[in-house]
Amino acid sequence: MKHLKNVHEHFLNRSFVSKNLIKLTPILLFAILLSSCSSVRVAADYDREAKFDNYKTFAFFKPGIDKAEINDIDKRRILRAVEAELMAKGFTKSENPDLLVSIFTKSNQRVDIYNNAWGPGSWGWGGYGRWGWGMNRNQVSTKTEGVLYIDLVDANKKELIWQGSGTGYLVTRNVEKKEARIKEFVAKTMMQFPPEKG
Repeated sequence: MKHLKNVHEHFLNRSFVSKNLIKLTPILLFAILLSSCSSVRVAADYDREAKFDNYKTFAFFKPGIDKAEINDIDKRRILRAVEAELMAKGFTKSENPDLLVSIFTKSNQRVDIYNNAWGPGSWGWGGYGRWGWGMNRNQVSTKTEGVLYIDLVDANKKELIWQGSGTGYLVTRNVEKKEARIKEFVAKTMMQFPPEKG
């Protein structure tokens, strides 16, 4: 009898955990969704022949920057952030630079489809007071995802030696959040520069 009571308690505890886990699942999925929207994905490519230790100074490449398809306010925000990152790495802004810095941007339309249940239906209370299957509800959202490219060009050879890119969503309604987001894009992208020796 005692063994039967232990088995019964085990299944009650297991049922309690399962119910709570099911209640927490939507919250966890929402948190993952929010964190994925706020993250910046970065990538970098570089010329393996370039001697990155020889570069000490930089200047902005105005003809390239002028072609970036964003407003001038955001361009200045990006350039200030790039300048701050390079100076923090020991580079100096110069009239006779080793590196030319250029930027360009791109935007992609992203369509996400969210299904709020597993399988062909979802569990819930039926219209007649019974527990049973219901219909899935799909939610479709469209977002514009931006890509910021930062190019570093050897000033003497006029050759691209490093390119970093940051991809993510940009906050546009709140100026402070937008500035912080641009700084985040640039900082995370510039973490890839200079490339590790290896």
